[in-house]
Formats: sequence, C-alpha cells, structure tokens
Amino acid sequence: MKTLVNLLFLGIVASQGMAAERGIFGLYGDTPDAKHAWAVHDFNRPYPKQVETPIGKPPSDAIVLFDGTQKSVDENWCDDQGKPTKWRVKDGLFVCVPRSGMACTKRAFGDAQLHVEWMSPVADAQKHGQLGGNSGVFPMGMYEIQILNSYDPDPNADVTRNYPDGIAGSAYAENPPLVNASRPAGEWQSYDIVFHQPIWDGTNLIHAGTITVFHNGVLVQDAWELEGMSTHRVRRPLAPHPTKLPWKLQDHGDPVPFRNIWIREIPSRWANTTHSVMSAKEADVRALREQIAAKLFAQIDPAKPDVRNVNAILEVLSYSKLPKYTDTAKTLCGGYEKMLRSLPEKDLDSVRTYVTGTLKGFDVLLRNQVIAPADYPLYATLQEIVRKKKW
Repeated sequence: MKTLVNLLFLGIVASQGMAAERGIFGLYGDTPDAKHAWAVHDFNRPYPKQVETPIGKPPSDAIVLFDGTQKSVDENWCDDQGKPTKWRVKDGLFVCVPRSGMACTKRAFGDAQLHVEWMSPVADAQKHGQLGGNSGVFPMGMYEIQILNSYDPDPNADVTRNYPDGIAGSAYAENPPLVNASRPAGEWQSYDIVFHQPIWDGTNLIHAGTITVFHNGVLVQDAWELEGMSTHRVRRPLAPHPTKLPWKLQDHGDPVPFRNIWIREIPSRWANTTHSVMSAKEADVRALREQIAAKLFAQIDPAKPDVRNVNAILEVLSYSKLPKYTDTAKTLCGGYEKMLRSLPEKDLDSVRTYVTGTLKGFDVLLRNQVIAPADYPLYATLQEIVRKKKW
C-alpha cells in the first residue's frame, strides 16, 4: 500500500518540468476566455523583464535624450529640417535659442513615457499670460503640453491670469490642468508624460489616444482623450499620421532651459490582441491558447494517472478542449479515481493536500463552465472524500 500512496503523490517528486513554486495545482484563478488567452494568476504567462530604477537616474531601459553633454545633443537632437539644432548647451543645460526653431528628436517615437525637467527663466518672473518662459513638449510633434511661467500665488490678482487651457500643464487649447502645480520662475520643474497616440483603421478613428501628465509629481492630465492636433485659436481635428514621429521641444522666443530628458517606448494598448477586453482578437486568443495547451500537454505522461498528470491535464482543458485532451483527461481522471477508491481509509489523510487541491482545480473549471461534472466521476469522488473526512 505504501507504493500506492507514493504513486498518488508522484507528481510532487517528478515535477521538475513544471514551475516548482506552483507545485502541482496549476488551476487557481478564472480560466481563459474569448478575450483572454491567460487565466487569472496564470503561471504560464510570460514574466515581465526586470528594469533597474536607480534613485535619481533614468530607468535602465530608458533612452537618454539629454544628460548635460553636447554629445547627447549631437546624438539625439536636430532642427525641423534634420540639421544640427541651434539650441546650445550651457552649464550642463539644454537651452532654447530664441527664433532658432524646434528642437526635434532624431529618432522617431510613438507611444512613450517622457521625463523632462525645465525652468522658467528668473528674468520672466514678472511676465504673465503667454509672455513668460513659453515653450512646450510636443509628443510626436503633433500634440502640445504647455510650458509656461504659470505660478499664481494670488488668485485675486487679475494680472496673473491666463486662459486656463494655455497654462503650464495644460493640453494646449484643449484641457486645463486639474490643478496648477507650477513653481515660481527660477525653480526647476518636471513633467512625466505618458502618451498613447490615436488609433486609426484607414481614415476611421478607432480610439482618440490619451495623454497623462504629472507636473512636479502631481497628476494634472488624467488620461485626457485627445481632441485634435496642436493648435492656436482654432480647432484642428485629429487626422492619420505615421505611427512614429520625432518628439519636439518648442521654441516660442524664450530661452527656456531643460535638463534630464529621457524617454521609454511603450507598447500601444491596442497592440495586445491576445489578452485584452479592449483590443483582443478572438482568432489570436484562440491560437495562443492552443499553443499553451500543446506545450503543457507535452509534459504529461498519459499512461500515469498520478496527481501531477491529473492536475496538468485539467489545466490543459482550461486552454483547449480538443478531443485528444478531453480523452486523455477522462482516462487519467478515471485511473486516479480508481486508485483513490482502493486506498484504505487510514491512508486518506496522507493524501489530503492532493485531494483538496485537485478538487479546487475541478471547481475552477466548473465555475467557468469548461467541463460538465457528469463527464468526470472523479469530481464526485473527491467531494465525497472531503465531505466524509470533514476537510
């Protein structure tokens, strides 16, 4: 009988082909469906790569656009014509030369996270409206987040007023910031911008795209849906454009300095066609689920109805119910049930973990209507044992 008990938990000892941390019970959260190739809490899902985030420095996967050196300018920036930018490096800062034109990234970017630090010149401290420290960050060169001297210590002083959709932190000409997080002229400020471009199918707009902005660590644009291209005074509707374009810093006639500029390319939220309520394509989801099922099935020994193989085939069923998988599942579950029923009462406690764990796997499949209990008598046997033992 000792041999039989060992056979029941053989999957634990022989589980090196599976992730050791997850044990033998792969089913835990809700199963894949037409919009999701992965289960909830799925150990088969690819693990994110590690990104180092040293304090005060760009993350390890960032592209550093300006680090205080002329070399970083020469490598990363040009003017609108692709010629060397006339902006200068002074005291480790990237400074706009008035009337020299935009500073444009040499590389083209689409959806991205940008960090940039800037300062309204002290000389502009008494200038208001659009006159002081005016510049802007232009994701893809098409959409503007305003840079401006917008510190407003006295809300009753009309002289400090400016149109709200044109102050620092605004999606220019569209949406004022949620709050004015500006610091006074002469103090460094930061923008952290997350940009998702509009999505088009030909000339049909699928999604307008969004922009999120943290100004000095304060959320000022909360996934604002873009209404149009950057503009002044008039509305300029969205229109299709290449999916990658240079990002730009604006020359508005003020010598605004910049420092610590880096960018991280991020995937479009619409690029995920295998696990997303928003953008999943059922054919892509189905194909990936079949790939995962085949990979898991290749690790199973259909001739061994032990606890590891039984739970592994249940996990396969959560991805696919091809006949070869369901036939194998019924065979393995039948053999496992036979072994359980032949086990003396006194030995049941030694397999409690495996009985309750397998029962939970069945519960996941039944909750998600993947299988019918009548097709798997093992389920009733597991329930019976648990009920009898009061586990």
